[in-house]
Amino acid sequence: MNLIKYRPITGSLFDLDFERVLDRFFDDSVFTVSGQSHPKVDVRENENDYVVEADIPGFTEKDIDVSVNGDLLTISSKKDETKEEKKKGYIIKERRSTAFSRSFTLPKNIDRDKIDAHFKNGVLSLSLPKTEQAKPKQIDVKKAD
Repeated sequence: MNLIKYRPITGSLFDLDFERVLDRFFDDSVFTVSGQSHPKVDVRENENDYVVEADIPGFTEKDIDVSVNGDLLTISSKKDETKEEKKKGYIIKERRSTAFSRSFTLPKNIDRDKIDAHFKNGVLSLSLPKTEQAKPKQIDVKKAD
């Protein structure tokens, strides 16, 4: 079975705010895609598990939340940053909030109790082990009597 991306329906196609479009155009975030903020994700299937790798630069493992609710796997984060600069009689304060959420529908053959997550160098790696019933088995062929 394959993982199926969960895509909630939000907003309207005709709900364009020109100012937001321009802001997104000049945004340096690698996450922004058509108004949604989310990391790029690769999914591959191995013999014993599925591996999900998400590029999440600029975050730490403490910023990231991974949860499973029924058949829904969700990777999310909300990070608030404040930058203050004082120069010759004026103060510049900038606030930035970065958030994303990405959800996937899990196949039935995943052992949800053994899902493992690691974060290193801006990449989140999830191992989604298959149940024993889903793993391929070799059947020995015996000589008939």
